[in-house]
Amino acid sequence: MRILIISDIHANLTALEAVIADAGEVDAAWCLGDLVGYGPDPNECIQRVRQLPNLLCLIGNHDAAVLGQIEIDSFNPEARQAVVWTQQNLASANADYLRNLPERALLNSVTLVHGSPRQPVWEYLLDTRTATQNFAHFETPFCFVGHSHLPVIYQLNAGRRSADLIIPETGHQITMAPRAIFNPGSVGQPRDRDPRASYAIFEPEEHIWDYRRVPYDVTSVQDRMQAHDLPARHIHRLSGGW
Repeated sequence: MRILIISDIHANLTALEAVIADAGEVDAAWCLGDLVGYGPDPNECIQRVRQLPNLLCLIGNHDAAVLGQIEIDSFNPEARQAVVWTQQNLASANADYLRNLPERALLNSVTLVHGSPRQPVWEYLLDTRTATQNFAHFETPFCFVGHSHLPVIYQLNAGRRSADLIIPETGHQITMAPRAIFNPGSVGQPRDRDPRASYAIFEPEEHIWDYRRVPYDVTSVQDRMQAHDLPARHIHRLSGGW
C-alpha cells in the first residue's frame, strides 16, 4: 500500500500537480493541513485535493484563519494580507469543506496533526526540546506533522530522554522505527532553501518513509501571485525556498 503524505500546499496548484504526477498511483492520500494561504490558487487546490483517492485531510492554521477561527492579528502583516485576499476569493463551498476538517486523526499506528500532538493547529516543532515534550501527547508509534515547512524526523529511541533530529536525504527510503515524528515538508512553500515541492510516500505494511522532492514551474506561480497583488515577500521566497 502506498499513501501520499502532503502538507502546506498553500494555494500553489502548480506545485501540487507536480507532486501528484511525481507520486504516481497511490492507494490513499493524507493531507496534514494548510491547503490555502500565501498562494494564488485556493479554490483550485481544495478541489484538486478532494479528488485524491481515499483522502484524509486535516485543518491547518491558515485554513482556520481564513474561516475566522484564528485571530489574524497573530499573523505577520504579509500573511494577514494573504488571509484577507483568500477570504475574499474563496468559494463558499470550499470554505464549508475547510470548516468540516478535523484537527487530529488516528489511523492504526499513526497520529496525524498539522502543528504538533500537543497543539494540533498552531504549535511548531522546530527543535529537539519541543519535539521531545510532544512525545507525551501521542501514544501511537508514529506521528506525522506539517506546519514548519521543513522536512525532518524526530526520533526518540528507547531509554533516551531527548529526541534526535534527522534531516532525511532526498530520494532516500527510510525504514521507520518507533517512536518518531515525521514531517514531509511543504508542497507549496518549502523553507529549507530548496525550492522544489516536498512530500513523502508512506508504505504502512513495511514501515517505509520515502521522502521526495520535485521541481515545478515556480515562475508561473509567481506571475499569478503578482497578478493578484499578493505580498512581494511571498512571491520572492518561492525561488529560494526560504
